[in-house]
Amino acid sequence: MSRRALHSVLAALALVAGLLGGAPPAAAATTTVTFLPSQDTYVSSSSPNTNFNSTNSLVVGAAPTRISYLQFTVTRLTDPVSSARLRLHVQNTPNAPSPAGGTAQQAGTDWSERTLTYATRPPSIGGPFGSIGTVRSNTWYELDVTAAVTGNGLIAFALSSTNPDGAFYDSRESTTFAPQLIVGTGTPPTGNNVLLNGGDISACSTTGAAQTAQIVAREPGTVMAGGDLTDSGTADQLANCYDPTWGQFKDRTKPILGNHDYLTANAKPTFDYFGPVLPPGKGYYSFDQAGWHIVVLNTNCSKVGGCQAGSAQERWLRADLAAHPTRCTLAQYHHPLFSSGGRESSNVRPLFQALYDAGAEIVINGHNHQYERFAPQDPSGVADPARGIREFVVGTGGRSLQSSFPEPAANSEVKNGRTFGVLKLTLSPGSYTWQFLPVVGATFTDSGTGTCH
Repeated sequence: MSRRALHSVLAALALVAGLLGGAPPAAAATTTVTFLPSQDTYVSSSSPNTNFNSTNSLVVGAAPTRISYLQFTVTRLTDPVSSARLRLHVQNTPNAPSPAGGTAQQAGTDWSERTLTYATRPPSIGGPFGSIGTVRSNTWYELDVTAAVTGNGLIAFALSSTNPDGAFYDSRESTTFAPQLIVGTGTPPTGNNVLLNGGDISACSTTGAAQTAQIVAREPGTVMAGGDLTDSGTADQLANCYDPTWGQFKDRTKPILGNHDYLTANAKPTFDYFGPVLPPGKGYYSFDQAGWHIVVLNTNCSKVGGCQAGSAQERWLRADLAAHPTRCTLAQYHHPLFSSGGRESSNVRPLFQALYDAGAEIVINGHNHQYERFAPQDPSGVADPARGIREFVVGTGGRSLQSSFPEPAANSEVKNGRTFGVLKLTLSPGSYTWQFLPVVGATFTDSGTGTCH
């Protein structure tokens, strides 16, 4: 029998198996539908009988108490709801930033935006879905409200704050910046083959980490926290700045240590915070996922006995790679060997060399507060499409960004220093795809595919 005839027979058998129920049904695709409010307004305890609908603003705050109400008509959904996000845009107001953007709850739907007052406000239903932290002018923010949206019908939300420094959002009358309810339906991805990468995350004085955490909250996958998790690695900063943002995902996080984490002696609070997942005193380890071997290294070289050839970490790396001869290998560590941002580190070259010798595909770094993608290259920076490693710099997790690139590097393909975001890697046997996910309101992105050596 010819090969073509054999293929025809196999195809026919597969079709019969499907008709008889032998083949599993295909998973429903995940789709999203965006709804705009059918009604929205706010009320104030200082004027309990006044309707504020004509102000075209949504206000939250205390002293006086101001509560905003939004109502959506959800229609046309045919598959089960898998996610729902409430998006709000802060107006360009002189009193922004505000330290508290508000807390959302489900509300009753028996009200009209034209007549609603503080005295006639509807009851809140159930506990809060979540809170928005510090907000700034002309910026989008999101809240996960999946628990409230079960299908088609009316749904209403109340947004309130216990902080007297109020926040002002655009109402539905501002068509460009009107609130949105984004509903996802179908079977959500499990995230078993997804890595979410971002470094230089938590600066206590900025809101970048809170914005990028909104991306991670809606994306299934393993979180690769790429170093400089806090300003200086103190226990207070971990508790008060990292924990409320990226700390939400601690149970699915693989941490990487940066130089700021070591500004507190021996990075002890960071080791303590993550526990056994971060090997004490070393901070380098490996794991397997989706058919890939993934290596986390500690490039604070002076803290771990060096990164040079023959150092304890370099010997461990070569032994680990030899013990895991999978086709696809990825490594993540904080300091980049290559960068156009002017902060590359030649100390890590022996580690890059060991990865190159083992046929690794990807290296992901941070340190520079920018995004940059390189073409595959060897440890000397020579383009090598056949065997080279593709390097990503993803220092866009939340700390103040660096917009300039003073030292253009060879083989740099894409760079951006103005957008907070997360790199999403989707791993498959023998290949991978990448996509830079920007924070709400930003437009820069980058995507592509690659194959393993």
